[in-house]
Amino acid sequence: MTFAPRLEEITPGNFETATGIRVRPEQEFAVSPVMQSLAEAYVHPAGVAWPRLIVDGDRTVGFLMAFLDIDWRADGGSLRRSGLWRLNIAADAQGRGYGRFAVESVAAELRRRGTKELYVTWHEGPDGPAEFYLKLGFRRTGELSEEETVGVLDLL
Repeated sequence: MTFAPRLEEITPGNFETATGIRVRPEQEFAVSPVMQSLAEAYVHPAGVAWPRLIVDGDRTVGFLMAFLDIDWRADGGSLRRSGLWRLNIAADAQGRGYGRFAVESVAAELRRRGTKELYVTWHEGPDGPAEFYLKLGFRRTGELSEEETVGVLDLL
């Protein structure tokens, strides 16, 4: 099988497929279900959330959602950031490069928009994604966001 993933917008035609994506049970503590992510995308102002399905051939293998130019502190301040908000790779598709593809896709979109850094947060712990993000070049910022570690990847 050839590795040729692509991103697709969420539509009425693929909504049920999107909401059916499940990570491994031991990972559920670390990422919200796709349904919650789509609800969050809906309630934020247009242009803040960038949800996409990850599809390979005719198979949906994951979901990602980026955040675009948000007020990081949510206080009307001047700290604006963009990054990866959610990443759900289907349990049976993990370890095949789709997570890396997702991060690279978000990085490419942010570069296209002129962004110089990609932020992400993660839960620490043995089943958390810290090692995955660190291997991709993210570094810990020393910050916490809602008890999650904040990481950043330079896009220059």
